[in-house]
Parts: sequence; C-alpha cells; structure tokens
Amino acid sequence: MDSNTEAPMNPTLHTSSGSTLTGLFKLMRPRQWIKNGFVLAPLMFAGLFLDTTAVSQALLALVLFSVASSATYIVNDLRDIEDDRKHPIKSKKRPLASGQVKPAQAKVLLVGLYAILGLGVWLQPAVMGVIAAYLLLNVAYSYWLKHQPVLDIFTIAIGFVLRVYAGAMAIAVPVSSWMFVTTLSLALFLAAIKRRQELVQSGEGARKVLKMYSVSIVDKFAEISATGALLFYSFFVMSARPELVITVPFVLFGLFRYWYIVEFVGEGESPTDALLSDKQLLLTVLGWIAASLVALWPAGGM
Repeated sequence: MDSNTEAPMNPTLHTSSGSTLTGLFKLMRPRQWIKNGFVLAPLMFAGLFLDTTAVSQALLALVLFSVASSATYIVNDLRDIEDDRKHPIKSKKRPLASGQVKPAQAKVLLVGLYAILGLGVWLQPAVMGVIAAYLLLNVAYSYWLKHQPVLDIFTIAIGFVLRVYAGAMAIAVPVSSWMFVTTLSLALFLAAIKRRQELVQSGEGARKVLKMYSVSIVDKFAEISATGALLFYSFFVMSARPELVITVPFVLFGLFRYWYIVEFVGEGESPTDALLSDKQLLLTVLGWIAASLVALWPAGGM
C-alpha cells in the first residue's frame, strides 16, 4: 500500500461522536441561559454598567450561574429519564431519553460542571453561597418539590430571585425590597403560565403534579402574579427610581403581549422559546433594556 494513502474515516463513528457532542451541548440547555440575565439586574439598577470592575464581576456571576443551571438540568434529566422515555415529545427531544447521550456520559459532564463551580468558590465566594442554595433547592425540586402543588411554582420562582441575589452579591450592592417582590411576582407569573401550558398542550399525564391543577386555578395564579409584578414595579419606580417611569409602558405591553402569545399562539410553556420566537415581545424586552440604560446612565458617563 502507498504510504501516502490515508485510511478512510469511519463515517458511522464520526457521526456518532458528533451526535454525542451535540447531545451533551443540548443537555446543558444553552437556550435557557437567557433566564440568567436576571443576574445582571442589580448591575443595571445600581447604575454601575460603566464600572469595568462591576461589569466583569457581574458577567462572571452570570457565567457561574449558567454553569449551575446547566448542572441542575442534567440532574433533573437523569432523575426523569424513565418518565421522559414514555413522553411523546421529551422522548425525542431530550438527549438522555432519546439515547443520544448515555447516562455515564452525562455524569462525566456533570462532574466537569461541578469542577468549574468549585473554581468559582475561589473566585466569587459570596456568589457561590447563593448558587449553592440554588443547587440544593433544585435537588429538592427534582426529587420532591416538583410533585407538590403550589410549592413547585414557588420553587421555580425562587430560582429567579436567587439569580438577582447572586448578581447583587457579585457587585456588593443590596437588593431592595421592591426588586425582591417584583422579581418574585414576575417569576410566579412565568411559572404559573408554564404549568398552564403544560396542562393545555399535554394534559395531566405530562407530569404528576398536573393532576392536582386545573387551567382555571392556574389562570388565577398567573393573573394575581402579573398584577403584583406590575404594581410592585410601578411602586419601585415611583419611590426609588422615578427616572424609570418611561419603562412602565414596556412592562405593561410585555405582560399583555405574553398573555396574547399564551392564549392565541400556544406558546408560554417555555418563556425562552416565547421570547425568541415572537418579534414584538423580543423588541419590547430590548426596548425596556435600552430605556432603562438611558434613564440610569451615570452623569458624565458620555
């Protein structure tokens, strides 16, 4: 044989390896990292977005929380692998349930993510204290809390509140009471809508806790939470940040638009998918961010 002739590549092996890597990436659910944008809220409202040290610390906290959230998704998928294999959609889309990734491979990835978080203890110990609480909360959610009506919704919402606290710890600023209740109310709204859409689209068989819910009661949860989010945000603006009054219409329109998407488009089970698939909602969020930056821009920062 000619010494310059290369052995042909095994296409099956190459495809399998590539598929596994893709599956491992999907297992971390990178699309869901957008939720971790809540980590940056304290940076914005403190008006420190021109402070390079504060920005770098906030971004590091964002990365660490994204790693932690991916770790929780893997733990949850490992826990639910048998149930997901029986689900008509999850059996095809979830890498573990579909067989694209083996449990042993997922566990190796999980160890790697925990190793990164271990490094985070040295880089941002205060932030990692909040992340540790988030990880423990999600373990409890995966094994027990997600089967408890109302508690499951509050657990999801508290995860968003912890994101805000992590962002505050990263830049050493306090979290105002208004920001706490506003974040909690908004997160409760999103969590209630998630349960509503699961009921409507997949029925009670999608997850055990849905047997203890009805569309009407979850609608009431969502309405109360949306009203609370709007009121608390408005009170926060009027009492602490009057310059942000220009952002209130964005919040109002965003809530209206999201509910429209839920009722007439059928989205909402995943807030991330709803945001990325609807141009008006995406532009509303971007408009709110832009208006907030303009309103809070430090004097002499230009």
